Amino acid sequence: MPHRPRTDRQGPFHVDQLREGDRYELASGHPIYCAPSGREHAATNLIGAAALETDPDVEWAGVDAGFTPDSGTLRAPDVAIGPAGSERGWIAGAPPLAVEYAGRGQDEQELQDKIAELLQSGTQQVWVVRLIGPRRVEIYRPGETMRLVGPGEILSAPGLLRNPVPIEALYDRDAAHRATLRNLLQREGYESLDAVRQAGVTQGIAESILALLAERGLVVDSPSRERILGEQDPGQLRRWLVAATQVQETHRLFD
Repeated sequence: MPHRPRTDRQGPFHVDQLREGDRYELASGHPIYCAPSGREHAATNLIGAAALETDPDVEWAGVDAGFTPDSGTLRAPDVAIGPAGSERGWIAGAPPLAVEYAGRGQDEQELQDKIAELLQSGTQQVWVVRLIGPRRVEIYRPGETMRLVGPGEILSAPGLLRNPVPIEALYDRDAAHRATLRNLLQREGYESLDAVRQAGVTQGIAESILALLAERGLVVDSPSRERILGEQDPGQLRRWLVAATQVQETHRLFD
């Protein structure tokens, strides 16, 4: 399997000579073979991608997406977070956030070269998830010493992700599902599952009030209907529900 030679000399290849699906990256014009992923690596790619892609502030995310900061460089992080775009083919520049999974057979020198190239090209953070030995994540930022975090700690990417990411969400399926659920609820306007339950309670009480008034033959005008359906305080709704059993005219319900 060809790897980039340890030299500063520019290689002969250019990005436009590669097609989508080719198992190569390019570094300074030198080809780097990218082998297919095994079971663990492939699964964790998907797990981490889901936990990140669903964050409410993420516009675009991709797995193995090719980024090209110059004509001789093509890098494809395992997971990348970036701005939305409409271009076809390779993506110009570098992703703001990149995630790499380092498992069995990882070429450590090549990984470090890739991290350095991404950071030099504009990537704000590279997270390296170590799949061999104790689970841990290495955090790389431009001009900073690598920082190591372990289980129970969180990752953050201000300006890119709204929510902190428990490091377990990058490799543990259950943790990723919890983070993904939180993200999806927030995308729909709910802060948590409890907020969804609360919304169901208030909606049920509001509908009960309207049904009771209808059974009593009382006409509910549009402003009153909107006020009932828009009320978020369960206590207030319960007071209206009690009052609806006795009120003779709907306008008195809100007195």
